[in-house]
Amino acid sequence: MDGTGALAFRQYYLGCLSQASYLIGDRTTGRAVVVDPQRDVGAYLADAREHGLRIERVLETHVHADFVSGHLELAAATGARIAYGSAAQVEFDIDRLAHGERISLGEVELEIRHTPGHTPESICIVVRAAAGDEVPFGVLTGDTLFIGDVGRPDLLGAGGWSADDLGRALFRSTREQLLTLPDATRVFPAHGAGSACGKNLSTETSSTVGEQRRTNYALAPMTEDAFVAAVCEGQSTAPAYFAYASVRNRQQRPTLDQTRPVPALTATEVLAAQSGGAALLDTRDPQDFAAGHVRGSVNVGLGGRFAEMVGEVLSADVDLVLVGDPGTEVEARNRLARIGFDRVLGYLACGAAGVPGEHLTPASRLTAAQVTAAPAGVRLVDVRGPGEVRAGGTVPGAALVPLPELVARLGQLDPARPTVVFCAGGYRSSIAASTLRARGFADVSDLIGGFAAWDDGVRPVQRTTPA
Repeated sequence: MDGTGALAFRQYYLGCLSQASYLIGDRTTGRAVVVDPQRDVGAYLADAREHGLRIERVLETHVHADFVSGHLELAAATGARIAYGSAAQVEFDIDRLAHGERISLGEVELEIRHTPGHTPESICIVVRAAAGDEVPFGVLTGDTLFIGDVGRPDLLGAGGWSADDLGRALFRSTREQLLTLPDATRVFPAHGAGSACGKNLSTETSSTVGEQRRTNYALAPMTEDAFVAAVCEGQSTAPAYFAYASVRNRQQRPTLDQTRPVPALTATEVLAAQSGGAALLDTRDPQDFAAGHVRGSVNVGLGGRFAEMVGEVLSADVDLVLVGDPGTEVEARNRLARIGFDRVLGYLACGAAGVPGEHLTPASRLTAAQVTAAPAGVRLVDVRGPGEVRAGGTVPGAALVPLPELVARLGQLDPARPTVVFCAGGYRSSIAASTLRARGFADVSDLIGGFAAWDDGVRPVQRTTPA
């Protein structure tokens, strides 16, 4: 546990969602809060017990869209009160935090600053190890300020706010509420590199106000109009599940029991569920999936940004059956729950190898040399983001269909035409290829090693962004 004096402070960083949450306590009183918790809350409870802390409040910096928060789980486990900025619109009982409100944990004091911009209800939380400290220990900036970036204002319009309205509010919030803090104040954001909540997030998970003042493009001196243009330009496509997660975070929904076993299903039960409309989600490595899988399965490897990628190609209103390596089903279920995908019927107890052979099929994967030699008429599809393509180019003639847009743009692709899908290294292309096959595309392969295997200095590369 970090901190100084009475302050007990810990950052939890969830790499698969690029999400940071925090436990803040006072060692003299044992009183504590958790900020922006992930849905599986066991780590906070364990650390609080170990350090003699009582979690009294769950503070949310805003209504999140990229994950389902654990506020209800923590409240159920500890009796903690849930608190948001006063502009929050949710369906359950909360404490509404006023701008300038001080929360005393004992010697440790938290100051609430309203910072609308990423969302209308966004707040930042100034942490002082002792009330009255001239230089705060730090500020928890939620999605208002990241390391190297600010929160995007274009994810949703809420309460009559447009992206332009939110962008202008964000300009004022950063200048009036954050850049007014002493340079030595440490900055602790809610997200890091890889999050779709911004476009230029650093791999660092903390910084200082002074460092961000000097290096963050969005904090450089500029007009309000220039700021809005800068932060809205070049944003990636948000995963489709963001809108769903945002709604779930406003609802009084069922809580997650992260230790509950996942029901074991027989091959017969799994095939019946699939016939009834359930999606088979194969969580194995793409190479193992390619060797043999249940026909119609979608492959999203558990080793990557699993939940986020599932949310890009599957819908939360569809029942799911897990197919994976032995003993991974609880982890997969809990990671899906982090984005609100709760309709997991069970897992295939016998694994793919135990399914009758007539229901199994391999997946086609091609080397760069095989793609080069492919006959005319093959459709190449690049599922990377536009920023990746701008930075490094693409295979000549490839259609750019970023993975978050794939399902919505299926009508632009011909299911009867041979198709080769590629990404940067092969993880997302297996997701995309299996998604296309599950939706009726007859001949789909993915490029082993992705664009990195293609771009060897010998094969041609198209350096301009394709249409």
